[in-house]
Amino acid sequence: MGTRTRKKNVAGISIIIMTVITVVALTLAGVFFVLYIAAAKTASRFRDENEQLQGELAVAAISSDVNAVNPDVPDESGLVLPSGGGSGNIDELLAEKEHEVEDSIKQRMKELVVSDDGSPLKMLRAFFPENLIYYDEEEYVFAPVDESLKMHDILPENLVENDAGEMEYIENGTVTSHKGMDVSKYQGSIDWEKAKADGIEYAFVRLGIRGYSTGKLALDEYFEENMSGAAAAGVETGVYFFTQAVNEAEAVEEAQFVLESIEGYDVRCPIVFDVELILGENARANGLSMEERTNVAVAFCEAVKAAGYVPMIYGNIKCFTKLLDMGRLEDYEKWYAFYDDYMYFPYEVSCWQYTEKGRVDGVKGDVDLNVAYERVWE
Repeated sequence: MGTRTRKKNVAGISIIIMTVITVVALTLAGVFFVLYIAAAKTASRFRDENEQLQGELAVAAISSDVNAVNPDVPDESGLVLPSGGGSGNIDELLAEKEHEVEDSIKQRMKELVVSDDGSPLKMLRAFFPENLIYYDEEEYVFAPVDESLKMHDILPENLVENDAGEMEYIENGTVTSHKGMDVSKYQGSIDWEKAKADGIEYAFVRLGIRGYSTGKLALDEYFEENMSGAAAAGVETGVYFFTQAVNEAEAVEEAQFVLESIEGYDVRCPIVFDVELILGENARANGLSMEERTNVAVAFCEAVKAAGYVPMIYGNIKCFTKLLDMGRLEDYEKWYAFYDDYMYFPYEVSCWQYTEKGRVDGVKGDVDLNVAYERVWE
């Protein structure tokens, strides 16, 4: 009985290993196919350039013959004809240029593969900068960058990871960004004095949620403790609310719940609308269309703005490309979630949540860390 069970276990493990290997192989095959397409596009573009160059050289050669000029002297077009004027020389120049382009592509692919993060996504993002690329529902999504939207002016070279592993924005040798965190009941009781001493300037405190199945509004169990503790330590606060509103009326209801709950607190940072999907659950708001979800976000933000506070929308790549119509949300601040050492997003944002595994004195365990590029609440 025991031997038969061990054989079944071994067989089961073998099947699992083979399945994992197959999935990885198929994923890599898909990625390299896409990279091949990118290289093919580059080669096609190069061939077009070659044809245009050959035409220009041919015209220049005819002009040179007619005017009897020195073939090594530039004509009016700025082209220099090689001595001898033969097609063989032109072919050699074109072949040399083609090899240079090919070597450049190979070198770039090698750099990406052997880098610290040689992930398929990072390679795809390098080759397709005109798209925002992410993995969703077992496929790579290529969302075209909307050039009509406001773009940020953040320089990648100014984003630096300090000795503590925290991201900072440095201009002319001076740190101009602001360090913050966001907290909820999952962090438990926080020693806010220690957090302040560790450089925390501001915190987004979860105010509450709407139940994803019941639709009931609920206050975060640690909301009041966090707001009072932060205020006593001199840490500025904003709040965020996790929505499950399915229409504009419910969004306004959520905004009123937030406004009533912050009475008596000095909330200087933005009031944030969190529109994330609940994965793996039949949540009440998951079936909203882009238009419906955008209507909900606008209703919440307008109610907050009317009360004299700064509204902000929290989301990741999927939220800002698939769930929301960014063209209708230009008037509101954005809080962007992307966990890496580079900010992969072209649009204007005020705050970047760059890790969910940060460490701050006074906080037990992991905590989300944020970089604010500007203090939009001032």
